[in-house]
Amino acid sequence: MRILIAGAHGKTARRLVRMLVEDGHEVRGLVRKQEQTGDVEADGAGPVVVDLEAEEVEGGVGRAVEGCDAIVFAAGAGPGSGAERKETMDYGGAAKLVEAAEEHGVRRYLMLSAMGAGDPEGGSEAMRPYLRAKARADERLRSSSLDYTIIRPGGLTEDEGTGTIQAAEKLGRRGEIPREDVARTFAAALENGNTYHKTFDVLAGETPIPEALSRL
Repeated sequence: MRILIAGAHGKTARRLVRMLVEDGHEVRGLVRKQEQTGDVEADGAGPVVVDLEAEEVEGGVGRAVEGCDAIVFAAGAGPGSGAERKETMDYGGAAKLVEAAEEHGVRRYLMLSAMGAGDPEGGSEAMRPYLRAKARADERLRSSSLDYTIIRPGGLTEDEGTGTIQAAEKLGRRGEIPREDVARTFAAALENGNTYHKTFDVLAGETPIPEALSRL
């Protein structure tokens, strides 16, 4: 498959890029800054420089998705950004790519969301702007015509992955998960029809990833 990874310079996304390349996929790595392209190339992807906040679907955003079979949205304004940038990036960037996917016939779209996006007002005051933006992005994707999967991990760690997780529509508790296992979950979900049109939480657990996805 030809896959566009938005936010390809992020910690989780870079792990995913390397996994997908190893699996034989052709990966385009969408980044915002020219200086990030070297790392994208080192990971085995073809870099595409697009500012999702500034460019439009009819321009660079549309060109980035053209010819792709799937999109993974793993971009974000990042820690330390204000509520306005979370709205324009975490929601606005995701929404632009949904629109571009629909216009260019890219059926498959996977979203890196966040546990708590189902109830943004239940989060801490500091987290609410981020969770609100993620909730809006998730809803925009769900209301589209695309074959979507929305994955909501708990707190991300740099621990070595185990290849095992727990996953459910709502896990009912908070927790953590290694970034490596989040990336593996995306790689496994990409062509897994049982994950289509589903939104689910994911944490570290004891169930092998393919089995956990088959139980959703």
